[in-house]
Amino acid sequence: MIDVWLTGEALDPAAALAKLGEDPDVGAVATFLGLCRGEAGRLSALELEHYPGMAEAEITRIAETAMGRWPVRAIVAVHRYGLVKVGEPIVFVGATSSHRDAAFDAVRFVMDFLKTDAPFWKREHLVDGTTGPWVEANQADDLARERWAAKG
Repeated sequence: MIDVWLTGEALDPAAALAKLGEDPDVGAVATFLGLCRGEAGRLSALELEHYPGMAEAEITRIAETAMGRWPVRAIVAVHRYGLVKVGEPIVFVGATSSHRDAAFDAVRFVMDFLKTDAPFWKREHLVDGTTGPWVEANQADDLARERWAAKG
């Protein structure tokens, strides 16, 4: 089971976790919750834009790839768009499996590919009330994605 959605409303981690469902064959649930960070007090928020339809399709494709690679039973991915204030959740990814390694790997894989492949754009909103630039691609995200090619 794959459940992917985007929301302009506050992301509710408990509701996202509940979407993973109940399965008597699940022995592990792994999750990641990404928050908007303040960048040492410089930011008040991030503005996230996405390509509707394409973003959901790409995240679903990434989740399908993860399910084909590891014996996971379910993957849920939720991503915010709009203005996200410092401390608020931006992204939730959860996976269930019979054993923890598959769940951990699937969540990390989905996040690493989501950061580089899903069509999202971020712009900084600074504490002084000005709007900063659109955030450039991050080389660390590219390196995280590339490690999966080495793992086969």
